[in-house]
Amino acid sequence: MEKYELLYDLHTHTTYSHGKGSVEDNVRAAMNRGLSYIAISDHGPGHLFYGINRNDFIHLKNDIEKMNVKFPKLRVKMSVEANTVHGGNGLDIRPDEFEEFDFIIAGFHFGLFGCSSVRNWLWSHGIRFGEDKLRESNTQMIIHALRSNDIAILTHPGDKGPFDIRAIAEVCAETNTLMEINCRHDHLTEEEIRIAAEVPGTMFILSSDAHVPEAVGVCDAGIRRALSAGLDPERIVNIRRVPEEEAKEEA
Repeated sequence: MEKYELLYDLHTHTTYSHGKGSVEDNVRAAMNRGLSYIAISDHGPGHLFYGINRNDFIHLKNDIEKMNVKFPKLRVKMSVEANTVHGGNGLDIRPDEFEEFDFIIAGFHFGLFGCSSVRNWLWSHGIRFGEDKLRESNTQMIIHALRSNDIAILTHPGDKGPFDIRAIAEVCAETNTLMEINCRHDHLTEEEIRIAAEVPGTMFILSSDAHVPEAVGVCDAGIRRALSAGLDPERIVNIRRVPEEEAKEEA
């Protein structure tokens, strides 16, 4: 199997939400991995247990600006992993808050009101009554968020509940939203990758979803999953094939 490496990592967490390291910890880890740039994308503020505090947006921005001065060879971006919900604009980030960030990524999580959190938690633990209706509700929640907002990446599609991956992939292609192959969670799974890849125009991205600095840029398992699913590497925006002679030198 050919060797590939990650170029940049746009989904990492810090102590501003559910992560264990500081912004600088993640930046240093990204540099050690040889990444070209990194995004800090802490959980959206609507999460009841570990969302970023809206009052910390400015502090996170200041930290990132300091990192871009301190480490000029590495670009550091400010993002947020918004949470999808029913109603409104479909996210726990308000439209007027989008300007706070370089870009927005978003995905479904437990721990919020307005997203069938309890029903999905029960489903994920084997209590699967009403599965068809829940799948339709979840899928429409994601589609509404995608069409109502400029979302750069849909994080770990298919995780934590039943979803119609093909329908979601069609809208991701329509809205130019990257579908994430998450290296911390199992989604997209191999089967989900195959389903999404059948939709023309769907593009993918690998992310570490790092919650500890040492996980930043670590995506070998995700690369293997994508290649095992038969996904054309050209459809993954943030990897490159390592030339054979370079791979031999590393070995």
